Amino acid sequence: MMDWKASFSILSVPGVMQYIGKGIAFTLVLSVLSVLVSIVLGSVLALCRNYCTGKSRIFGWISTVYIEVFRNTPLLLWIFICLVACPCPKFFAHKMLGLTSVEMKILFRAVVALILFTSSVIAEIIRGGLNSIPKGQFEAAHTQGFSMVQTMIYIILPQAFRAVVPTLLSQIITTIKDSSYLANLACIELMSRVRKILSTSNMYNGAGHQMVSDVFVLFGTAFLIYFVINFTLSCVVRSLQKRRMAAPPVQREKEAAA
Repeated sequence: MMDWKASFSILSVPGVMQYIGKGIAFTLVLSVLSVLVSIVLGSVLALCRNYCTGKSRIFGWISTVYIEVFRNTPLLLWIFICLVACPCPKFFAHKMLGLTSVEMKILFRAVVALILFTSSVIAEIIRGGLNSIPKGQFEAAHTQGFSMVQTMIYIILPQAFRAVVPTLLSQIITTIKDSSYLANLACIELMSRVRKILSTSNMYNGAGHQMVSDVFVLFGTAFLIYFVINFTLSCVVRSLQKRRMAAPPVQREKEAAA
């Protein structure tokens, strides 16, 4: 049975859109936090895989195994593994941010799962940027008295990050979409909240029972929210790519050297 007017009335019920809004906020927080930590961890992994040789090659091997294992296995697998096996610090065992202690534990484990997977992907993105840097940059830095650490921080990494900004933004978009997997954990992000509303839609649509149109309206709302967020970020990515391609070669060389 379908009653579009009754189904759309669910969205006008006091508290429903506020409940969904909190889901949007937590989705963005989960995604941004995961990406920020993953960029740091991914940078370390990329540097170890590329430059750890000789006595430190063990770190290169560990980085390679980490990247290949997590990058070539499903995110959903690690979400379930973290839910069952990931230890949770006591700090997250308390009520915070309007969440119960159980939800806080799930939130922590969800972030860990996203970081494990996303960091392996970002590591390869950053490694691609590192591989695009001419070896002459290292030699020039060495002649100027820079140590290896200083060379990486002040010369190599800034250029590598500048080269992969559009790809990193694309990965942020992917991470936002991947956060919907967390609905399988009864988490508090957008999709899980939409599913919770749908499970009790008979209480809000005035019909006394769940209708097919409820599914279309509620999941359609989630679709529009994800689309607006990700399409906006996609436009940013395309704009950056166009600006980079449209810049004269001399200007691009200046930007790379900045």
